[in-house]
Amino acid sequence: MKNSITVQNLKCGGCANTITNNLSKFENISEVQVDVESSTVSFESADTEEISRVKEKLKSLGYPSVDDANSLTSKAKSFVSCATGKMTS
Repeated sequence: MKNSITVQNLKCGGCANTITNNLSKFENISEVQVDVESSTVSFESADTEEISRVKEKLKSLGYPSVDDANSLTSKAKSFVSCATGKMTS
């Protein structure tokens, strides 16, 4: 099943790289794609339970969904994730 989540704080390819690397580690998640322009994270999953797990992971990385609050902490985490993603790409 194809899923899409629109996230906040997604700025560049470094951010996209961090998200892709982290979500690709999930067992039941495949075909992770990140569109920086639309701030959308898309992925295939076997069931809908994975969506909440993915949303929690994105939030922990600093990329909360548009439905969640975007705290100062989330913004700071996204800058760290972005820098990490740039170094590992």
